[in-house]
Amino acid sequence: MIRKLKSGVYRLYSAKKNPKTGKRRNLGTFKTRAAAQKHEMAVQFFKRQ
Repeated sequence: MIRKLKSGVYRLYSAKKNPKTGKRRNLGTFKTRAAAQKHEMAVQFFKRQ
């Protein structure tokens, strides 16, 4: 899940919430949405290894 922050950067969050904290895990912050999408694809790839 990619969200745009007030500062103008994009942050990648996990799809599932952490049951202990109730929040989503931060998977990285990026200057562009394209960079965030590229990293999301890499995360999905390595998740299946």
